[in-house]
Amino acid sequence: MKKHRAFRCACGFVLALVLAFTSLPVSTYAAKSSAQIQSEIDSLKQENKGIQAQIDAIQKQYDANASEIGELVAKKDAIDQEIALINAQIDNLNAQITAFGQMIADAQDEMDLGQLVLNGLNEKHKLRIRAMEEGGGVSYWEVVFEASSFTDMLDRINMMQEIAASDQARLNEMREAAAVIQTAQEQMQLAKDELEGSSLELENSYATLEEKRTESDGVLRELAAKQEEFQQMLDESEAMQHSLMAEIAQKEKDLADAKYEERLALLAQSGNCPPSDATWITPVSGYTLTSPFGMRKHPIYGDMRMHQGIDMACPQGTPIYATRAGRVTTASYQAGGAGYYVSINHLDGFASIYMHMTHFVVSAGQNVSAGQLIGYVGSTGGSTGPHLHFGISYAGTYVNPLAYIY
Repeated sequence: MKKHRAFRCACGFVLALVLAFTSLPVSTYAAKSSAQIQSEIDSLKQENKGIQAQIDAIQKQYDANASEIGELVAKKDAIDQEIALINAQIDNLNAQITAFGQMIADAQDEMDLGQLVLNGLNEKHKLRIRAMEEGGGVSYWEVVFEASSFTDMLDRINMMQEIAASDQARLNEMREAAAVIQTAQEQMQLAKDELEGSSLELENSYATLEEKRTESDGVLRELAAKQEEFQQMLDESEAMQHSLMAEIAQKEKDLADAKYEERLALLAQSGNCPPSDATWITPVSGYTLTSPFGMRKHPIYGDMRMHQGIDMACPQGTPIYATRAGRVTTASYQAGGAGYYVSINHLDGFASIYMHMTHFVVSAGQNVSAGQLIGYVGSTGGSTGPHLHFGISYAGTYVNPLAYIY
């Protein structure tokens, strides 16, 4: 009875060991599935449709306001034409003012010349008047009857007539000179009046020009503001779309990578070894392969079961090296199973595990390089002698390590 009880206890212990060994944690490659990435791509594409609809709405709004913008452009053109005409008018008025100035100068010259002539005639006239006053009054009949002869009388009459004609001519010249001065004065006054009117008109034209320029600038600012508003909305939407399209392109690349990784995972699950472009280092040197990958009779329990790695017999204390660069996910101890062990995630779907160490020299979360020392060969846990149990997994499924190390 005691033997049966002891046998049952032993069986319970063995079962516990089996469960402990089979429940050994496996490092998996934590990546999104292709279905998750496809869902994200579909969501991004739907978002892109919304952005495109926003861009189309902005364009429609711009088209709807095109007539208003066209009116502003036409208004700006009309104002610019007015400004051109006003500038032409200003040039014309300046030419008029120049001409009137010349007319005034010419009239002043003519008036000055007439005044000079008139002054000369006045001086002659004053001399004549003074001579008559000094000689006293002489009548026409006195000159005739005082003649000594008929011939002398005729000579006196001719002299009197010449003097009278000379006086009359001088008076006529004085009248003409005065008339010239009067005409020049009138012309100068007329030119001054015209000049004043043109100057006033020019001043008004400059004021109108300034108003039109201000109006033109206002229309231009309004037009620029409208175009800038639409352009800013378009730029923002197009920038969002550009960023989104870049994200979709990256997601599609991620999708292709995820599908490839899933295909490799299916290969691993079906018993095939997924290809790897990486270089794998043999974790120990001078080993003897004592148990290959695959179904075998368990050396302790005696039953047939899957051996998810290879056993590499080595002397106690043989150094163990990381087969590839990666991050240590576990550095721990499992009683009755793996003993002291280390698992490394190589960040491309592959992971490696090293069991039955005397002890390890790395810690969880540590980054290691290919060939870096991680521990020493021992016989801890469920082991019959010093050896390294070395395993490689892809996406959580163990594959034959001999497909990668030689």
